[in-house]
Amino acid sequence: MEEKLIQRLEAAVARLEAIPAARGVPAAGDAGGDASAATDPAILAFDDLMAQYFARVSSAAEYIGGQVLDVTKVLGEAFSVQKELLIQIKQTQKPDLAGLGEFLKPLNEVIMKANALTEGRRSDFFNHLKAAADSLAALAWIAYMGKDCGMSMPIAHVEESWQMAEFYNNKVLVEYRNKDPNHVEWAKALKELYLPGLREYVKAFHPLGPVWSPNGKVATSAVSKAPAKSAPAPAPAPPPPPPASLFSSDSPQASSSRPKQGMAAVFQEINSGKPVTAGLRKVTNDMKTKNRTDRTGVVGASEKEGRTGSPSFSKAGPPKLELLMGRKWAVENQIGKKNLVIDDCDAKQTVYVFGCKDSVLQIQGKVNNITVDKCTKMGVVFTDVVAACEIVNCNGVEVQCQGSAPTISVDNTAGCQVYLSKDSLGTSITTAKSSEINILVPGTKPDDDWGEHALPQQYIHVYKDGHFVTTPVSHSGG
Repeated sequence: MEEKLIQRLEAAVARLEAIPAARGVPAAGDAGGDASAATDPAILAFDDLMAQYFARVSSAAEYIGGQVLDVTKVLGEAFSVQKELLIQIKQTQKPDLAGLGEFLKPLNEVIMKANALTEGRRSDFFNHLKAAADSLAALAWIAYMGKDCGMSMPIAHVEESWQMAEFYNNKVLVEYRNKDPNHVEWAKALKELYLPGLREYVKAFHPLGPVWSPNGKVATSAVSKAPAKSAPAPAPAPPPPPPASLFSSDSPQASSSRPKQGMAAVFQEINSGKPVTAGLRKVTNDMKTKNRTDRTGVVGASEKEGRTGSPSFSKAGPPKLELLMGRKWAVENQIGKKNLVIDDCDAKQTVYVFGCKDSVLQIQGKVNNITVDKCTKMGVVFTDVVAACEIVNCNGVEVQCQGSAPTISVDNTAGCQVYLSKDSLGTSITTAKSSEINILVPGTKPDDDWGEHALPQQYIHVYKDGHFVTTPVSHSGG
């Protein structure tokens, strides 16, 4: 009896296994698996992410229009490409580095399109464009291949990438806080798209990176419909796509191969062993200034006008961003560079920023001390500082602390905005001979606006009880 029952069960199982093959249902990893992948919980959750968070960004952009709407459309295109990549990953074998670059090429191209919107003549919505373009680096979490791939874990990568964009997003919030609520809504919605939106999605479904199919097809460009070539060319690097050099468009050159300039060239000539005066000419009496008849002590009007009309000589040296003696980062004479980054630093090193203009420096890590000296329209974003952040002899600078800083000092500076994080609200701020100093602190709730506090620059000194009592001047609108 039991043997007959077992035989009947085995026959039923065999018939059930034959049904998919008879109906032509594709196996896992086939091209027909798109339908099953589209019903995957991770894909459905990604659709919910777009409907809940990106819809807010798009709605606010519709009211604003113009370039903000354009960059928002590119933002939506990037998220749509990532969804297609997630669907393809479930049907594709894990590729090597070159194959990964080719697979992620569609996402890389969209991110480059967003970066192109920030280039050229600076528009009135530059902060919007830069915040959206920089935020797309968070989508590169999909390129995580393991702990040895050189990337942070996916959740940490999303958070770190948003920190790069938050500097410009905060500027939008401050600029339009009392002007246009649509811009404020756009900036808030953009942040929530990544934190908590994308971060929570990655945390729930891909905390260790995307899961590739062991029996799937070989990775090719996920969105391209063109047939794969037998010998593909080397693929570009996966996103995010910053410029090849963060600091200069010139090709890198070793310091030892560069020709020496200034006094270094003089000492090199002296130490070469050649006669120092070999190349000099003898000055005769008729060549001396006091004996020349064509020189007088009177300056003609035409000569004076010619001198004043000539372009002035800039005393600024060449741009520099380098680590000196393993202890001091020197960032000097950078003009118009918005993507300066120091990411390989430690708590024993210091950062000295000198003579920079219209640039932005990001310090990703803990350092001992930061000094910003003689800079104009300079932005500095740092995580943690052990000793102090000093701003000296500057004009129109912005500093953002994302971690902690015991002391921030502002000396002889006109125009300075300091953004503090919740961990740095206990920072001691010292000012001297400075004006227009504003401190911005986060609200008590994530949705609250930043609070702006102006530090006093006028004081009243009153002699009382044998000593002077100093109080800041308070202005009343009554």
